[in-house]
Amino acid sequence: MILLGCIADDFTGATDLAAMLVRQGMRAVQVIGVPEPGAPAPDADAVIVALKSRTAPVGEAVGESLAALAWLRAAGCRQFFFKYCSTFDSTDHGNIGPVADALVAALGCGFALACPAFPANGRSVYQGHLFVGATLLNESGMEKHPLTPMTDANLVRVLARQTDGTVGLVGYATVEQGAMAIRHAMTALKEQGRRYAIVDAVSDAHLHAIGQAAETHALITGGSGVAIGLPENFRRAGLLSVREDAGSLPDVAGHAAVLAGSCSRATLFQIGTARAHVPVLELDPLAVPDAAALAREALDWAGGKLGAAPVVIAASATPEKVAALQARLGREAAGALVESALAQIAEGLVARGVRRLVVAGGETSGAVVTRLGVRQLRIGMEIDPGVPWTFAEGGAVPLLLALKSGNFGARDFFLKAFAMQAAP
Repeated sequence: MILLGCIADDFTGATDLAAMLVRQGMRAVQVIGVPEPGAPAPDADAVIVALKSRTAPVGEAVGESLAALAWLRAAGCRQFFFKYCSTFDSTDHGNIGPVADALVAALGCGFALACPAFPANGRSVYQGHLFVGATLLNESGMEKHPLTPMTDANLVRVLARQTDGTVGLVGYATVEQGAMAIRHAMTALKEQGRRYAIVDAVSDAHLHAIGQAAETHALITGGSGVAIGLPENFRRAGLLSVREDAGSLPDVAGHAAVLAGSCSRATLFQIGTARAHVPVLELDPLAVPDAAALAREALDWAGGKLGAAPVVIAASATPEKVAALQARLGREAAGALVESALAQIAEGLVARGVRRLVVAGGETSGAVVTRLGVRQLRIGMEIDPGVPWTFAEGGAVPLLLALKSGNFGARDFFLKAFAMQAAP
């Protein structure tokens, strides 16, 4: 029985959410793209439909999200979750607001909470403002994001600019009082005609309380953190048993590799840390603005280096280099070039025996799994908060994948991942 049906706006965000649910004892499967109508549902407690809709045109993002909702409803899901990034990645035109509006309308629920907080990864919401660590979102580096620059930390304002509904706030003082107070505050906002409530959260205890308060909500929206309290709701209702093996994956033998396309600070630090321990190739799309040529360069370089220890191939760059590439090719063409190159490299690496692959960056992960023809991922245990190993089910070859949001993971993430999931 599928209890929770989820729609994620990028692939790494989907695995982030799935990892949270597995940690709380739910068996989770991520499907890539909207399944065909009538396609059988996986054997899981939670199913996450991973879309590549975060930066898609608004109409496309809404259409894909509604199609995912229709399939999940047909599969019998009891509750629904719209997952976006813990840094609320979007623009003034969307896509968070328009997609949430469409889901609220389709479900006829009239109201949904919005909480991207993920304290374990340094994302907290206080008085409606999103912080990354101790820094406001718009001062965290996210204001320089090449696709979704976040220049306002006030989520009430940000979401209000994206929706034709109105947005309220359930503030810290209320959240501190627990689930009942949160529930009453959200009910009052709905009765006032508010469509959304930004809900403060600075600790896991807050997230558990928010999850309990939303027990009867048809739709929840947010980052993966707010899902921490949902499995216990299903247990209280007698619908979910306690599982010790929710994150069990098969052993897979083969070479190891990392592909990095994210330009986030976290990923750049991870590449720097890896450089002292394993071979690292940094691609230069500005010097070689040809995806096929970049792929050949990388695969030739990796040829004699593949083995149990990972090689790292990165197209990540500083904001200045990204801006130079975008100025030369245009923003969309620059992103497409990098995604295409890394997807071709992934295909070549798998053909050469790579069976354990870490991919850094949401857009990069989407391009890679699409190129590899991966349609379904069984979710395993986390490497770092929000980043699990996964097993590609039904593929031509056995393959373990870790799809990492650019902002996530400790500095030694690329090394830790393979220490945790060593070849048998």
